[in-house]
Amino acid sequence: MGFFSWLLQQFGWRPAIRTAPPKNPDNAGENETSKDPSPAHRPDSRPAPEKSHSRPSRRSEPRQKHRRRRTGKSRLVPTRRKKVTGSRHRSMPFVETKGPAPYRYARYGSRTGHYLDLSRDGDETRLQRFNLPVFHTPEELANWVGLPLNRLAWLVHRFSGGRPETEGAAHYHFRWVKKRLGGWRLIESPKSVLKAVQTKILRELLDNVPAHGTSHGFVKGKSILTNARPHVGQAILLKFDLENFYTTVSFARVVAIFRSLGYSREVAIWLGLLTTSALPGNLRFQEQGPYAIAPYFRRHLPQGAPTSPALANLSAFGMDIRLSGFAKSFGATYTRYADDLTISGPSDLHYALGTIIQLVYKIVRQERFSFNHSKSRILRAHQRLTVTGVVVNEHPNVVRADFDKLKAILTNCQRHGPSTQNRNQVEDFYHHLQGRIAHVSMLNPARGQKLNELFLAIDWTK
Repeated sequence: MGFFSWLLQQFGWRPAIRTAPPKNPDNAGENETSKDPSPAHRPDSRPAPEKSHSRPSRRSEPRQKHRRRRTGKSRLVPTRRKKVTGSRHRSMPFVETKGPAPYRYARYGSRTGHYLDLSRDGDETRLQRFNLPVFHTPEELANWVGLPLNRLAWLVHRFSGGRPETEGAAHYHFRWVKKRLGGWRLIESPKSVLKAVQTKILRELLDNVPAHGTSHGFVKGKSILTNARPHVGQAILLKFDLENFYTTVSFARVVAIFRSLGYSREVAIWLGLLTTSALPGNLRFQEQGPYAIAPYFRRHLPQGAPTSPALANLSAFGMDIRLSGFAKSFGATYTRYADDLTISGPSDLHYALGTIIQLVYKIVRQERFSFNHSKSRILRAHQRLTVTGVVVNEHPNVVRADFDKLKAILTNCQRHGPSTQNRNQVEDFYHHLQGRIAHVSMLNPARGQKLNELFLAIDWTK
């Protein structure tokens, strides 16, 4: 016996054994009658298949039309997007004009050799719904901003290919800040002229557009306290963090936001250029690696501009809709504060944690955001449950370690003088302590009153 034959027998893969017909001619007819009845007495005239102990061949089996799906992975079935039959209704296409430009700085069609009029596809009905200013061309936008059109074109780098050539020619101040858990964050603060334009866009345009109800970051009337209250007293708490939240929002997404509000394509492009940033080629990076440079390579939403939080909330509107409805289907609660996602629910949520986490990852990736997996947490009721720095085990409260540390600082300021406690060399230490006391008072008024009494007893002449 060969080795392979012995191995096949050990696994039970034995060849079919065929028996020879009987040699006795007298019993041959009897055996044939008993083993092979006539077709009239047999229910099926086809010959019966031979039993075989050998492994069935895949080629002999008919190929199934639908294969069995894997049950170990959760799948998302889209329900909010209906399949459109026939031709999809498009917005008004751009108009090619033969002759002079329809307006200043009109875009030139390189294939057709004519100017493109992108100012005719606005929707004033949508603009009036949110009480937004109406303009269709760059001239009208410049008049609303209060700058000459050439000055506005200079702000969007119209004359330098849409990107500053050097760091000095950029309209942002660039500053690298080291993250608490490692890595670097780029702060892009707009200069005075661009900051004034972005502030006007924020106050008179973006502030009129509401964010989703589950969004609590940078929303008027909401704070970390309103973000934490829905999760008070829950048995299970899931915390997720989005990586590079602002830089993930690209120029195309910002233009799509302004288009959805009802602005024409020409104005949406100019507004997108005014509220996004493109880094100069000579900017130095703290981490000279592909993963450090890649988020900032394309035109993105700058962290430090006054319009970035509002635009980031609007870009995450679809994600908030899907995650809030998804959490509600499991009997859970969902909130978001900037890039911090929180889902909480009763103890029954424990049996569906695997499915919930998988589907949350899928929804976030489908909405074109990415996770910082090192900050994902699963917390239970026997642990300290914190949501954006607020303890939510029984009621909203301040972290005990932070309260004790601030209380010790105020006590030492009262005994030894405030100059001995300003170890980080804060410029305005007086208002710095007032702000920290106000934060504690917002979460726990009783503890905040005790700290305020210690603060009033400090002699600031020491």
